Amino acid sequence: MHARPIEEYPAVNQHCAAIMMMIQNNLDPQVAQYPHELVTYGGNGSVFQNWIQYRLTMSYLSVMNQNQTLVMYSGHPLGLFPSDSNSPRVIVTNGMVIPNHSSQDDYEQMSAIGVTQYGQMTAGSYMYIGPQGIVHGTTITLLNAARKYLGISAEQGLGGVLFVTSGLGGMSGAQAKAAVISGAVAIIAECNEFAAKKRHQQGWLSELHYDVQNLLDRAEQAKLNQEAVSLGYVGNVVELWEALIDRGVCPELGSDQTSLHNPWLGGYMPAGLTYADGIKALKDDPERFRDEVKSSLIRHVKAINTLSDMGMHFWDYGNAFLLEASKAGADVFAEDGSFRYPSYVEDIMGPICFDYGFGPFRWVCTSGSQEDLDVTDRLASEVLHELCESASSGNRLQYMDNIRWIENARLHELVVGSKARILYADEKGRRGIASTFNEAISTGMISAPVVIGRDHHDVGGTDSPYRETANIKDGSMFTADMSVHNFVGDSFRGATWVSLHNGGGVGWGEAINGGFGMVLDGSGDCEKRIHSVLSWDVNNGIARRAWANNPGSISSIRLAMDRIDGLSVTLPNDVDERILGQYFG
Repeated sequence: MHARPIEEYPAVNQHCAAIMMMIQNNLDPQVAQYPHELVTYGGNGSVFQNWIQYRLTMSYLSVMNQNQTLVMYSGHPLGLFPSDSNSPRVIVTNGMVIPNHSSQDDYEQMSAIGVTQYGQMTAGSYMYIGPQGIVHGTTITLLNAARKYLGISAEQGLGGVLFVTSGLGGMSGAQAKAAVISGAVAIIAECNEFAAKKRHQQGWLSELHYDVQNLLDRAEQAKLNQEAVSLGYVGNVVELWEALIDRGVCPELGSDQTSLHNPWLGGYMPAGLTYADGIKALKDDPERFRDEVKSSLIRHVKAINTLSDMGMHFWDYGNAFLLEASKAGADVFAEDGSFRYPSYVEDIMGPICFDYGFGPFRWVCTSGSQEDLDVTDRLASEVLHELCESASSGNRLQYMDNIRWIENARLHELVVGSKARILYADEKGRRGIASTFNEAISTGMISAPVVIGRDHHDVGGTDSPYRETANIKDGSMFTADMSVHNFVGDSFRGATWVSLHNGGGVGWGEAINGGFGMVLDGSGDCEKRIHSVLSWDVNNGIARRAWANNPGSISSIRLAMDRIDGLSVTLPNDVDERILGQYFG
């Protein structure tokens, strides 16, 4: 099971062949977390519920034509329906249940009887490209966190900065590589020895340690020498935090990437139990396991609070850590009732990237050719260099981060599975890169179609009050209009396939997220679709953020309205401070 060159797929329609390739990439054992169980990442992020669904889907894709659309209900191929060439080839939904039945218990029951599935974000939408995607996002997050919290300039790396976190799984495993790219010393705890060894063997984790005291000796040495190194600890992260306190070592930066969106089914292993003991308790005594998780989270937060009082800057990495810790009764609230710690989107990625339209744009070379990937890297770099010259100072910094990323991407050996790449780009950058690729395909500079898409974790793709929309403060953070409109708008503007999911990242019932995939084939029709889809896909999110009165989004959407014919967005008006003072002073 792996992504083959597009011409090897027995499809009537080239766009369908590209989707077949993306599905197989999601299930490649080199890419997927539990491929035999059809889980791509996050513990339960499924592509299908069972292998018969996979076979039926691939069969439908092999025979469908450009006047048909395949409809997918949570992994179940409902069938082919007549449409036309302007319609999406595939419509995907995952876990879309009515709100009053969107609890974790509802999910477990409905999943068990096979009527729904958890598609995560890019697992059930066939757009996962391996840990490379989150490596880039984590690198950008670490760089911007250091700038925001530590006052490190754009020219500096993170030499001598200690970053402590947890998780070396399907998504969290990217933290090790990202820390080294950014220049930091990272300690990453992972209680599952298999996952830790896999990242070490893969070369993404520099070193593997089993003794916590020897580990801390090594970390202090690396910090003193300003090494760029990732140190894996096979053990429980709570015990690691407590060991840091006992040693008097205070990391500058800290976070957590255990799979707390799935706390009762093994996403979080409680302190005091080995991984094997935890799995046994989960199976034999699930109520005891739940109690152990809650107790561990209380202990976990206590240690983080202690280190934060010592000077560590901690953030929730979008894995529902603060949410689940609060449900367990941990001390995670400030005096005003808000969370003591910010979400990384609330404090870092939202105001610095998403509000300006910068998000995770990705592409896959369907030829499977390294030469094609090298061409796309070069063309993307040229587009970003050109845009950087006329960018504002804040946007220029983001362009420069991504130029450095794309120009060094091959050196970092990030490709796992398909020949794919990712970078953070705004609307102009995405349109420019996609249009340049389409032209290169038409002239033969790129030998085969290119699939473009993005992570759902983006400017306008996801409504998630504890992550993607955490920096929207107008009271609308619990609404899901944006992601639904994003999904609908992409579908009729020309995307090849579209998806809408419940859950994604922070857990079932806690978010709604939409995504798309688009096949660039070098045609003039494709050129029109590029601009129609990508302009909407980004500006939809910027407009919503502007209405929430986010300053960066207001300035960005004003510039977009000046540049794009037909774009007219409702902007907020600030209330005169004298009026507020008169009535509320």
